Amino acid sequence: MSEIPAKATESEDPSGGARAEAAVPGALPDGEALGDAIWQSSPPGSIYDYIKVASFSIGPDGLVDQWSLRAEQIFCIPADRAVGMDPIDAFIDPDLRERGQRKMAEILDGREWTGVVPFRMPDPVPGGGRGEQGLAEVYVMPTRSLDGEKAAVCIVVDVRTLRSIETDLAASQAIFGQSPFGFLLIDPDLRVRRANERFASVFGGTPDDHRGKGVHDYLPRSEADRVSATLRRVLQTGDSITDMHVTGFVPGSEERRHWSINLYRVHSGSGRPIGVAWLGTDITARRAAAREAAAARRNLALLNDAGARIGNSLDLETTARELLDVVVPGFCDLATVDLYQGLLAGDETPPGLADGSAELRRVAFSSAVSDAPFPGAGAPVAVGAVHHFPFNSPCADALRTARPQSIPGDEGGLVQGTLAVPMVAHDTVVGLAQFSRTKGSEPFGDRDRDLAVELAARAAVCIDNARLYRREHERALILQRSLLPPGDPVASGLDIACRYLPGNVSTGRPSEVGGDWFDVIELPGHRTALVVGDVMGRGLRAAVAMGELRTAVRTLALLDLEPAEVLSALDEIARGLGTPGGVQQATRAARRPREADLSEVYLATCVYAVYDSVTRRCTFANAGHLPPVLVEPGEPALMLDVPPGMPLGVGGEPFEEVEVELPEGALLALYTDGLVESRDHPLDEGLNAFVGALTDPSAPLEDVCDHVLSTLDSHHGEDDIALLMARVQGLPADSVGDWTLPREPRSVGRAREHARGRLLAWGLEPLVDTTELLVSELVTNALRYGEGEIRLRLLLDRTLVCEVWDAGLVQPRRRRARDTDEGGRGLQLVGLLAAAWGSRRTPRGKTVWFELPLPDGETGLADPAEALLSLF
Repeated sequence: MSEIPAKATESEDPSGGARAEAAVPGALPDGEALGDAIWQSSPPGSIYDYIKVASFSIGPDGLVDQWSLRAEQIFCIPADRAVGMDPIDAFIDPDLRERGQRKMAEILDGREWTGVVPFRMPDPVPGGGRGEQGLAEVYVMPTRSLDGEKAAVCIVVDVRTLRSIETDLAASQAIFGQSPFGFLLIDPDLRVRRANERFASVFGGTPDDHRGKGVHDYLPRSEADRVSATLRRVLQTGDSITDMHVTGFVPGSEERRHWSINLYRVHSGSGRPIGVAWLGTDITARRAAAREAAAARRNLALLNDAGARIGNSLDLETTARELLDVVVPGFCDLATVDLYQGLLAGDETPPGLADGSAELRRVAFSSAVSDAPFPGAGAPVAVGAVHHFPFNSPCADALRTARPQSIPGDEGGLVQGTLAVPMVAHDTVVGLAQFSRTKGSEPFGDRDRDLAVELAARAAVCIDNARLYRREHERALILQRSLLPPGDPVASGLDIACRYLPGNVSTGRPSEVGGDWFDVIELPGHRTALVVGDVMGRGLRAAVAMGELRTAVRTLALLDLEPAEVLSALDEIARGLGTPGGVQQATRAARRPREADLSEVYLATCVYAVYDSVTRRCTFANAGHLPPVLVEPGEPALMLDVPPGMPLGVGGEPFEEVEVELPEGALLALYTDGLVESRDHPLDEGLNAFVGALTDPSAPLEDVCDHVLSTLDSHHGEDDIALLMARVQGLPADSVGDWTLPREPRSVGRAREHARGRLLAWGLEPLVDTTELLVSELVTNALRYGEGEIRLRLLLDRTLVCEVWDAGLVQPRRRRARDTDEGGRGLQLVGLLAAAWGSRRTPRGKTVWFELPLPDGETGLADPAEALLSLF
């Protein structure tokens, strides 16, 4: 140390970033030569970056004669004030000054000394009080001045900084060595500079064994490349990386491990980056728990989704597709649903388990990747195809045992594995669902199996409910359709067209049957009854009530009652539908207090019209129904003013009749409210639209019906729609023979003459003998038992009708005559020879009629002679 001059050049700069040290001459070309040495800026990273070291020199007089810049920083005294100060008096406490003076004398006498010296800062302002106290380690080296006098150079180190460094090193060592996390210090070359015990315990060896290794020695290539790029970015930018997930393997294990890595750049005391700190945490268990939690959440979401989306439709195929919409691709990549063919055909399924070999139909298929075939032998099954599984196949075993089966994928195929899950509802296997995952997906586990069983069970219950509903709905539809007129109705003097649309048929959704009906009933005398009705409500109850009312209408029509009388009788019948005792019980119930009446109420609306093809007059009666619409040729359509009575089942109010003459070619329309009323269209708007749609009465009736249904909102599906349209085509005058006969015996012969002449004119010679015989019998009965004038009428249309009118009110009654009776066989003879016969009341008496089929060359006519002989 004696070579250090007392007046040395500055060896430190104020920032602490410059250092001067001796080096081999010529080591750096940009160095500055001083004598035979070159002084240069040393690279950062020296210990002097962390400790405070200062120097100053003491002259022969014991006073400071040189004061470095670092001394200014430590003691906070500028050089101009420090030079000339006595260091003992300036920095040492008064109690230690005497000892300090002795040491200073020894030093100036040529002795080196080192030790720890307590000091205090000089007063910042003279007389301002005691300065801050400190502790310094001092190294004093004797030297000589330029004049050869004894002097000294003092090196001062702030002990407080050293103690702080010791504490920091101890804490750093404790954290680094005792941490439960893996610590690495990566140098700028991305090599491990230091590793802690935790890291070494995971990857093997001692911490020193890992020095110099890179990330490629620990991680797979792809992961190592990613981590290396991240380390470089941290070194360059200084941005920390938090919770970076890294995947790899540890020595001696094939289990894939996961770590969460935190990276941050480490700096020297001067602020220079010296590496990257690596803090790693094993999160393999946490990842597994997270996967389990995610799988549980996914399964719960799938179940919630299934509950919301499966079973919204009471259709078998739609329900199966809803199941696949839920599971693909959220649960699997491919899926199919096969249902037993017997279920789809409406057959009853026996309880228990099927043997698995019955025929199935593939009703749904879904794929998130491609139309990849499922594992197993045989050609792929198309949607809608009927097939069956081999008896020993896993799918047949699943159907037979009602337990799910796992089917591995074929080598080289796309499918990794398949779950064959039986669809069980109410202890009955209704089909099989198959769920497949492609290679590269996570294999099915026990949790997936349980979820598949639950999803299949939910879908199976919905499918079974849809099956039961379809069965009941089809039965109800069969019942309802059986109660409607079969085929195209035919009527005398009318061209008939009709339409019936059950509710929701147009929308494709399953529906309950309704109570709308229409009917065309042939009456005697080439008259026709037109009926349209609507039972309030829906379902099988309404359909049954409709059937009972329709049967009652046909029965009452055969009695040839007036329209108002028919509706009155129907009203009584409707009131008795919901009462076990029938009409009489309903009448008694009406007299009891309302709270005592627990019977069901059946209400219906109905319009009943009777059309006479001879007079072209139509008589209407209305029971709370919508008015008929009439379109006359060349005129706009109009609603007939038919007084609406109370609905059937209400009782207590009579019904009125309205008679309207219908011109030739006129169009008459009867309908139900489903045609003109819906939730979006009020009744008035619908009626106006209906009337406006009937613009061309001369068009074919089938086209008119189609035009009406396409023009109006007939696709709402909220209610049944019944439409009955008739075009008037009255009997021509030359098809009617009408005569009035006086009440005398000669009228019988005249009646035969009139009948013969008209039949010959019509070219019906084969019917002459039979008609003469029957006319003679009826006119004779009118003379014997009737009153007033006698009227004979012959009507020719599709059949020949003969009517005999008189003013008597007594109806003829057919009886069987004994062998000894001379008379009483006339009506028996009429019954034998005529296709039909009967009598009806008229406003002025009664009419007795019979009907004969027209000769067509195929139907043989009864021989009058044989008929007479059969009576005896």
